Amino acid sequence: MTDISAFLASRRSVPARLLAPPLPDAAQLSTMLAAATRVPDHGKLEPWRMLVLTRPACQRLAALIDQIGTARGDDPERLAKTIAGFSGAHLIVAIVACPVEHRAIPAWEQHMSAGGVCLGLLNAAEAMGFRGNWLTGWPAVDHSFLTEGLGLSATEFVAGFVHLGTATDLPPDRPRPDPATKTVWVTS
Repeated sequence: MTDISAFLASRRSVPARLLAPPLPDAAQLSTMLAAATRVPDHGKLEPWRMLVLTRPACQRLAALIDQIGTARGDDPERLAKTIAGFSGAHLIVAIVACPVEHRAIPAWEQHMSAGGVCLGLLNAAEAMGFRGNWLTGWPAVDHSFLTEGLGLSATEFVAGFVHLGTATDLPPDRPRPDPATKTVWVTS
């Protein structure tokens, strides 16, 4: 197995609550983002963009989540967990899916390309000695949060909030599926 194969076979996320400084600096993050955008992109539409959310932005967004969630009547315990995901964050990259009208390339395919950027960013971060976690939740698709908090258009949503930092702890890995139980070989 090559080094890259071993890396991919052992890649894992770290819970966002366990990510802290040191954070990637601007140059390191630029390198990660360049690697992350090397994804399948049928038609070269680039149907995604990235918003780098620093700690002050995360704090502002946590307050907005509190406001919107309270107004919606969300369960207080679940709301507190969603708020904590932003209030405790030091660096989040929001991967925004921004599908482009195209006669031959459907929106779902473009959404998958945005998801590829999320995974590419996780891989790039880990390859550079950092860790990450790809999260979504209701803020990723809530119109009020997206427009007021992130300035997105009505056709955009967040494919992933990718939390980045250094792991303060590394919990045990979760059980992984056996690929043989998930694979069917079609030979004719």
